[in-house]
Amino acid sequence: MKEKTIQPGTAKSLAVSVPGSKSYTHRLLVASALARGRSLVKNALKSQDTLLTARGLRAMGAGIEDLSDGFSVEGAGPRPAPAAGPVDLGNSGTSMRILTAVAALGQGEYLLTGSGRMKQRPIGDLVDALLLLGVPVVAESPGGCPPVRITGTRIAKNRTRVDCHLSSQFLSGLLLMAPCTENGLEIEVSQGPVSRPYLDMTVAAMETLGARVDRRGYEWFSVPPAAYRPGEYEVEADASAASYFWAAAAVTGASVTVRGLHPDSVQGDVGLARLFERMGCRMEDTPEGIRVTGGALVGIEADMGDMPDVAPTLAMVAAFAQGETLIKNVGHLREKESDRLSAMAGELSKMGIRAEVRGDDLLVEGGKPRPAAIDTFDDHRVAMCFAVAGLAAPGTVIRDPDCVAKSFPGFWDELGKFYR
Repeated sequence: MKEKTIQPGTAKSLAVSVPGSKSYTHRLLVASALARGRSLVKNALKSQDTLLTARGLRAMGAGIEDLSDGFSVEGAGPRPAPAAGPVDLGNSGTSMRILTAVAALGQGEYLLTGSGRMKQRPIGDLVDALLLLGVPVVAESPGGCPPVRITGTRIAKNRTRVDCHLSSQFLSGLLLMAPCTENGLEIEVSQGPVSRPYLDMTVAAMETLGARVDRRGYEWFSVPPAAYRPGEYEVEADASAASYFWAAAAVTGASVTVRGLHPDSVQGDVGLARLFERMGCRMEDTPEGIRVTGGALVGIEADMGDMPDVAPTLAMVAAFAQGETLIKNVGHLREKESDRLSAMAGELSKMGIRAEVRGDDLLVEGGKPRPAAIDTFDDHRVAMCFAVAGLAAPGTVIRDPDCVAKSFPGFWDELGKFYR
């Protein structure tokens, strides 16, 4: 197994660039593929996850080409073409959930499959919502997990409901397919949703491409039938990727600007910079982007139900703070690329930090983390969190460092700026 040893962070002030938003890239690719005509998706993230979405859309008839700064998408229209065989989506939960809904619009039978971990990640709540619409669909692994077998159909029913206590992606899939149904969709959310800002991103992407979404908060959505509009679209910088560099500022005392992100972003993860401000950092909105400057850190209490992807980043920074940090409402981290609750608690303990899972919460008692060999569980976010910890606990070893390619292929180059 490959390993990477982290050097001490020596930079005092720097600016870094992060790729385009993974979440926006997925959504703009899907909506563009359901349009008729050519779209350009610029500043798009090219990572394992987004390339898997592109692969799935190609299998359904869209013409997608890589460009130097994004993708060219030749939309196949609102009824995807038959797939020639099984579509392997690896361990990309976003790809699996959204493309399951897209396949429901299609022609013929689709089999969406993935990695061993994907076959443990529940999708039954989305299956149930599609069944209410008359879509023949079944999740073939125990517990309502992929592979998923879908028979595409003309969807005439226009009402369904979905349980989103595990993932907002179930609802995002339904929303993205909704304009392409014969009569539109009215969707009731029976539980949840978690990760609500990701739904705002879904709605924003849909409206950018010409769909209309009416809603009552996060409880009810109505989408009339419409044709997605091809065009040229720009992807904003990824706030989840930015979190690691704001965290680097927090644990090293440096001043770090992430280019292209500002506090008014729809991406919920920009809120992590405000949490670091509560912990003792300074946050500034500069013309270049959000700047975080490290300070004396103290523990806080934070509900991270709407920011699950950066909850591990907060847990890592909490390890360097004085006192306890309680990270609340993150039970859905168990269903990610790894069980992130157990992963963070276990790997922080290797660094001499007490971290305890309490139901759906994570308690971290700050201290002085020591270097350790970190297992990453093939989870990009675990790897990136502990790589940042290594800047302040040099000698920390990251096992399987290449797993960061899932969302941020250039991560190690950007992190290297801290100790060049």
